[in-house]
Amino acid sequence: MHVTGPTVFVVDDDPSVLRALERLLRSAGYAVEGYASPEAFLERAPAERPGCMVVDLRMPGLGGLELQDELSRRGCPLPVVFLTGHGDVSSSVRAMKAGAVDFLTKPCDDTDLLAAVERAIARDAEARAARGEQQALRTRFEALTPREREVCLRVAQGLLNKQIADELGAAEKTIKVHRGRVMEKLGVESVAELVRLVDRLEQGP
Repeated sequence: MHVTGPTVFVVDDDPSVLRALERLLRSAGYAVEGYASPEAFLERAPAERPGCMVVDLRMPGLGGLELQDELSRRGCPLPVVFLTGHGDVSSSVRAMKAGAVDFLTKPCDDTDLLAAVERAIARDAEARAARGEQQALRTRFEALTPREREVCLRVAQGLLNKQIADELGAAEKTIKVHRGRVMEKLGVESVAELVRLVDRLEQGP
């Protein structure tokens, strides 16, 4: 899949505000896509494209918070910066709890907006790197045979070869061979590293 650089997706039902935001962000060097409604954006929601969103809070039909909820439901993890002329404490708390990067009141200072967008894009890059690392770990784990996975998980629990052999009904010598293959395939050199790897797999990105 071809991956482009980060894009700022702007959603605002006010045409003049939308144009002004697009100009500001392009002047700062960002690729920008503007949408006049959440519905228009959702028709093309770019789940795999890096970047962030700048979203108006209150719009006809779906509002900004509803858009944020829908993106979460769809597994589209773009960080959101909210802009609103009608901000209130409950809305800002809900937005931030759902992972919004910032909640700015219109008219907002250009510097504040650009700083929020920069933070959002940095957060997106970190999250994508974490997901990539998680997938790489998952791929290595899935390369183990079923028996090696059983041994791997028991080693990570702190069991000795003899204990694992008793649990799995195998010879201790066989468990030792499996254990060596597990360490080699996962690219770890100690039980401590193996424990950390398994823990990261279980926790997710």
